[in-house]
Amino acid sequence: MPFPSPQKIRSLFENVDGIVLTAGAGMGIDSGLPDFRGTQGFWKTYPALGQAGLPFEVVASPRTFKEDPPLAWGFYGHRLRLYRETVPHEGFSLLLRMASHVPQGMFVFTSNVDGQFSKAGYPEDRILECHGSIHHLQCLEDCRGQLWSADSLVPEVDTQRVRLLSDLPRCPACGGLARPNILMFGDGSWNPARTREQSLRWKEWQATCSRLIVIEIGAGTAVPTVRHFGESLGSPLLRLNPREPNTFRAQDLSLPMGALEGIRLIAATLGISGEGKTR
Repeated sequence: MPFPSPQKIRSLFENVDGIVLTAGAGMGIDSGLPDFRGTQGFWKTYPALGQAGLPFEVVASPRTFKEDPPLAWGFYGHRLRLYRETVPHEGFSLLLRMASHVPQGMFVFTSNVDGQFSKAGYPEDRILECHGSIHHLQCLEDCRGQLWSADSLVPEVDTQRVRLLSDLPRCPACGGLARPNILMFGDGSWNPARTREQSLRWKEWQATCSRLIVIEIGAGTAVPTVRHFGESLGSPLLRLNPREPNTFRAQDLSLPMGALEGIRLIAATLGISGEGKTR
């Protein structure tokens, strides 16, 4: 696949009045977040789960919360602490500066549950987290359809064994087990209320735009939600992905590189530096 010229990249942004940023797991790797792509990548991060032969799809499921709550919360508790400690890389702020040059700014569609866009200063009303967020909790049985913040939850985790040491989080309504408000594998009890509200705000913002461009970052084909969403808009798309860079529409361009490297290249091509106002 030929590398697009700077002129081609700039042409995608001509007369654009809104940027849709679609982001998958590859967005956070340059911030130091682990790469779960493939079973071996998951087990490298959590060796104890590899020794037990437990793949990501099993651990990240409501069934594990029911059958082994300390294991389920050991995994998600560790991730919660990790995401709280992670500092978003420079690419987040560069994208915000790109958005400041566009009349309607930017809207984020992401499958990431880590809350890094909020942490990087993106407006809450411009983010759609299609798989939910680890920073919000719900009842395991969704007893009353309530969601609440995870801010007061400070999990103690045995990171070697991936097991929760502190008390299990409880639903304030029924006293049953609480879980993250994340769409898991084989999940029939996820409460989508928060994501639905975000979807409504997306529709309102989309209606204000007449010419969009999609910047897709780190979204693969294993779970293709992010790719399908961006392509379904019918707008020109700029794909950043070092492993699966291919595009199949004449209007789209591809940069076979990671998130931060690709964002820096786009910013430099558009004449956007590391300083300037944000939107």
